[in-house]
Amino acid sequence: MNPVLDLAAIALVVIATVLIGVYGLRASRTTSDFFVASRTVRPVWNASAISGEYLSAGTFLGLSGLVLLGGARGFWFPIGYAAGYLLVLVFVASPLRRSGAYTIPDFVEARLESTLARRVTSVVVLVIGWLYIVPQLHGAGITLQVVAGLPPWIGAVLVAVLVGGAVAAGGMRAITFVQAFQYWLKLTALLVPVVVIGFAVGGGPHPVDASAVFPPAAGPAGVDAYETASLLLALLLGTMGLPHVLVRFYTSPDGVSARRTTVLVIAMVSAFYAVSSGMGLLARMLAPDLARPETADTVVLLLPARVFPGALGELLTALIVAGAFAAFLATSAGLVVSLAGVVSQDVFSGSVRSFRISAALCALVPLVVALATVPAGLVSSVGTVFVFAASSLSPLLLLGVWWRGLTARGAVAGVVTGAVSCGLALLVHAAVGGVGIAAPYLAQPAAWTIPLAAAVTVVVSRLDRHGPPVRADRYLLRLHSPERAG
Repeated sequence: MNPVLDLAAIALVVIATVLIGVYGLRASRTTSDFFVASRTVRPVWNASAISGEYLSAGTFLGLSGLVLLGGARGFWFPIGYAAGYLLVLVFVASPLRRSGAYTIPDFVEARLESTLARRVTSVVVLVIGWLYIVPQLHGAGITLQVVAGLPPWIGAVLVAVLVGGAVAAGGMRAITFVQAFQYWLKLTALLVPVVVIGFAVGGGPHPVDASAVFPPAAGPAGVDAYETASLLLALLLGTMGLPHVLVRFYTSPDGVSARRTTVLVIAMVSAFYAVSSGMGLLARMLAPDLARPETADTVVLLLPARVFPGALGELLTALIVAGAFAAFLATSAGLVVSLAGVVSQDVFSGSVRSFRISAALCALVPLVVALATVPAGLVSSVGTVFVFAASSLSPLLLLGVWWRGLTARGAVAGVVTGAVSCGLALLVHAAVGGVGIAAPYLAQPAAWTIPLAAAVTVVVSRLDRHGPPVRADRYLLRLHSPERAG
């Protein structure tokens, strides 16, 4: 590695981010610009921005490490991540855009005519967002520590300050340009090394032992049926519960654009997952000694120098470092802009000034948490967020969009049940580890917490004497009215 070259790559990413953000800032003038880019983001730009913010530290660094550690089992994550957008496409993309809301709490309040339901949703959205930002900050710290020997807190502070400042300055419109650029940078940053290393392996003295790359224990024979099904359910439904993903659909001009955007996103993230997983497969062949939990997340950074000890390896590493920082910045920016919208409207006045204050606060809170905690596996940390989002928000969104009988009390009961049951299961598992036959149900609770939350929502709504809002039919008609393609 060449620390000077790696730091120069980071500096170039930072400079490009600032310049693109300044360009977007020139177009950010109104409140609507800051919250939803005035609903004018076209499908290609929007899909690039969504892909940019969705492909986080857990994907860029952690996915290759997971494939290195787990072999075929690691592929369940990219499958679930990408397929989650199919559910978004089918069930919520167009209706949420037609709702006219700025944020998920906006949608919940308009659908249920309940301030309490809005506040409960806002709390859950903030928890999900902050939990998701923390791994990005940890990933930035790990990267700077590996490539330059700097203390991990420097990377976390750098990303938090840049993201908080960029979001506060330009809001959604400015961040859209930044994230779109960062998606293509991330794809390039992994695709080039994978292709170069792949050619080197194919034409060089690197014997490949298939049994070592995919031993039986790492293949289908080693898969636990419950844990795999529960994980997939969490990844599929968790995508639609992520606030920074859903808020992007509010920026589309109409529901048709939202659907087109989602189709493009599926293609873009699938391409990236294929490249990232390919890096993990190469690592299993060329660097099996890194297959340890404490080093697996760094394999993307270390592999090029293993294959090419000279200048080429240093250049490839610098390119990967640039892509990694783009991942931390893009995902963190998307989360902060979505959370700032919620805090601005629920705590402050909803003005541009309050949005900027909220952006600073929403970057500061996860920074404090990141500095006070020790990094866990990046993919497992992000996976925890998906489980929590799927258990708490996904039943509410699906029922809110598709079931007339949903009431405010049922929604609140379901969200609280899903959040508390999932949170307790994960905390107990983290505190005591395996608990006999209950261990897999605590480690991967989605298979029972999601149905539990949905059942509670339906039962309480049925028993609620106040019934659904009077204007529920009119609002649902608005969500599902067909549109003509422009």
